Amino acid sequence: MTEYKNIRIKDIAQMAGVSVATVDRVLHKRGKISEKAFQKVMEALEKTGYKPNLMASTLGAKKKYKIAALVPNPLQDDYWNQSASGILNAISEWEQYNVQIETFYFNLYDRTSFIAMSRKVLSQRPDGVLLAPIFHQEANEFFDELKASSIPYVLFNTNIPNATPISFIGQDLYQSGRVGAEMLHTKLSEPGNIAVLHVYEAIQNGVHLSEKEKGFRDFFRDNRLDDFTILSYEFENTHESEFSRELMTIITRDKLKGIFVSTSKGAYLTASVIDQAGIKDIALVGYDLLKNNIHYVYDRVINYLINQNPRKQAFLGISYLVNYLLFRKVPPANVLFPLEVISRENIKSYLNSGLN
Repeated sequence: MTEYKNIRIKDIAQMAGVSVATVDRVLHKRGKISEKAFQKVMEALEKTGYKPNLMASTLGAKKKYKIAALVPNPLQDDYWNQSASGILNAISEWEQYNVQIETFYFNLYDRTSFIAMSRKVLSQRPDGVLLAPIFHQEANEFFDELKASSIPYVLFNTNIPNATPISFIGQDLYQSGRVGAEMLHTKLSEPGNIAVLHVYEAIQNGVHLSEKEKGFRDFFRDNRLDDFTILSYEFENTHESEFSRELMTIITRDKLKGIFVSTSKGAYLTASVIDQAGIKDIALVGYDLLKNNIHYVYDRVINYLINQNPRKQAFLGISYLVNYLLFRKVPPANVLFPLEVISRENIKSYLNSGLN
């Protein structure tokens, strides 16, 4: 985008082929404007890089917008703590523009909690909703309610096939499973048994988990790596000591060569079991730059992490909603973050870059 210096509203009007009054109505969101004229003005604004005084235009407006963020409780998982951090950054960014952002936390392991909090969100009659729909079936019912109330919503982390958000922000989960499989395969010196672990989340209600496992399995199938046997295990709501015992049984009984963990918290829990047992010959791939995961990457227990950047996902989701509500700017239908593979060799440079 070329940014023009000293651009005036008059110049925008000439470029768009509309009147100055039309440009003024677009900038200040007042009066009636045809969709055709609106799009012409927006294209001219985008081309020139013109930045109106958002403070003056929004603070002068009477309308106040309410955005609800429905996300898992950040105290239960550091991954969601990073998402909550992104929402807090968005609150700081947009609070001066007549935008009220309220968070509604549900229990990560209790679908009834999700239902209760989704009803509470609806009772507040928000103008927009940011949502992490980790409970597939329950989320579909919530989508129907939002649609019936004409409330726009943005999904992040997990996309649901039947949903109609104005935008989805996340990653190609199927492809991330394939990347995880490729990374694990590079660390395996010989064929054998490998395990996919779903830790503390139910795969039958988690689209994000099943898509990762499907991608993982398809990589081995498509590359005709038939000498590897892929086993799958779920650990739901188990105490960490129980998880440790069960995992050690699986490692010993199945003589595992490698492990792919579909959840970020599960990555460091698995790494801690391997580390405490003094096991040196199991390849391990997981997700996200959580503090504990970073520790085990440095200690060479976790070989690779696929970073999903939950902080940036949540922040961007709020920003899309604000721009949609305030400036009628339609966000991209899908924003897929790159599949960032983090290893011991590049983790320091990545953390120092401030991109996460």
